[in-house]
Amino acid sequence: MARVLISMPEDFLNKIDKMADSENRTRSELIREALRTYMGKQRVRNNTLAVKNANILEALLAE
Repeated sequence: MARVLISMPEDFLNKIDKMADSENRTRSELIREALRTYMGKQRVRNNTLAVKNANILEALLAE
């Protein structure tokens, strides 16, 4: 597995660590899950936008 070095404010890292501890997870697991969730939401947004644009184009072409 590759390693990634990121920078963040100390207080934000403390919040991440507290959440990871409360869920009995590692910091890495928590951050990976957060990124998977973010990427999934982006896919949904992109698909929603693509459908919206297709509907607009379809309506324009039907005129």
